Amino acid sequence: MVKAEVITIGDEILFGQITDTNAQWISTELTNIGIRTIRKSSVGDNEQAILDVLQEAESRADVILITGGLGPTKDDITKKTLCNYFDTELYINEEALAFITNFFEKRGRPMTELNRQQAAVPKNSTYIPNNWGTAPGIWIEHNGKVFISMPGVPFEMKNLMTHAMLPKLREFFETPVIYHKMLHTIGIGESFLAERIADWEDNLPSHIKLAYLPNFGQVRLRLTATGSDLEQLKKDTQAEVDKVLPLIAVNVFGYDNVEIENVVGQLLKERGQTVATAESCTGGYVSHLITKVPGSSQYFTGGVVSYSNEVKIAELGVNSDTLAAHGAVSEQTVIEMAEGVRNRLHTTYGIAASGIAGPDGGTEEKPVGTIWIASAGPDGTVTQKLQLGKFREQNIQFTSVYLLNLLRKQMLGL
Repeated sequence: MVKAEVITIGDEILFGQITDTNAQWISTELTNIGIRTIRKSSVGDNEQAILDVLQEAESRADVILITGGLGPTKDDITKKTLCNYFDTELYINEEALAFITNFFEKRGRPMTELNRQQAAVPKNSTYIPNNWGTAPGIWIEHNGKVFISMPGVPFEMKNLMTHAMLPKLREFFETPVIYHKMLHTIGIGESFLAERIADWEDNLPSHIKLAYLPNFGQVRLRLTATGSDLEQLKKDTQAEVDKVLPLIAVNVFGYDNVEIENVVGQLLKERGQTVATAESCTGGYVSHLITKVPGSSQYFTGGVVSYSNEVKIAELGVNSDTLAAHGAVSEQTVIEMAEGVRNRLHTTYGIAASGIAGPDGGTEEKPVGTIWIASAGPDGTVTQKLQLGKFREQNIQFTSVYLLNLLRKQMLGL
């Protein structure tokens, strides 16, 4: 397996002024051509720090990919540092100079000496044209390893990677084919899921590996197959999916890049049905997830954020006696919320959530994290009690996902 390390350079990353999206994107693209990223590092605009991380990366990786520090200003020191590391010097590459000159002439802008210096690259490197900017791409081969330096601007880097660096890496290394298949499960914890599929996991073929990726009430199962024939890997992986599905079918809601809101939306659209939301503790987050999906206006009519009891009564028709007897956080109340929004907005389904998101407001009887959800439809109303943790944001996200799943299960009769 060819191993890679990704290094992002720039004080602005360490200061938290920008988010490093380059490393994540690069790692994904490397995986697709059979190169495994073993480490990601971020380092500031400090020569010694860059030299140290380069030395460490070379000791463990076959490919070292660097982004950032190629601009025209004094704080951009990547090229000079690479010269120091490889004991070489910069020179003006005529191809690069011609490209940069043409770049400025086309835009009717003067080219300064600083701009001219962007045509300078290490003598031991291969210049890779950057068609979307003036900072060069740099390819260096050293002791059987490859060092790649690219601009930190994401769209420039992606263009260089896609059209130049990835094809060159495929030629330089004999890389295997890697194929990923993702199963999305919901409503079952990671440890319970692992126990349920333990025998299947133990008998996976040696070229297929399994990873558990938990996230807000969901656990994604990632199957990664490695070999030389993509079509065969797809068949092998699907065969394993077919074996495990009978064990977890009730918990599987989708595959690969699909999310629960996409699945629910597709079901509603296919059936020509609609949904409305009545949210208390989630504060509109369920509606946000639904409307993230393009075309959701076909099946989502609207919602009510009924944070106070007065709004529950006035807008959803919740009975004041229900609230007095059982409280806002109760099965009885959430049923009336779901049925009320369904009736008021004339939809096929009404879904509702009411609970104590935290971090305070709980009681001994109803501690923080106590949440009731309901889904009302043509065949009646189903409910579920959640007992979550003490963290407000997580509780909101968990509840929203579980509520959409409750709707999905009701629609499918699960």
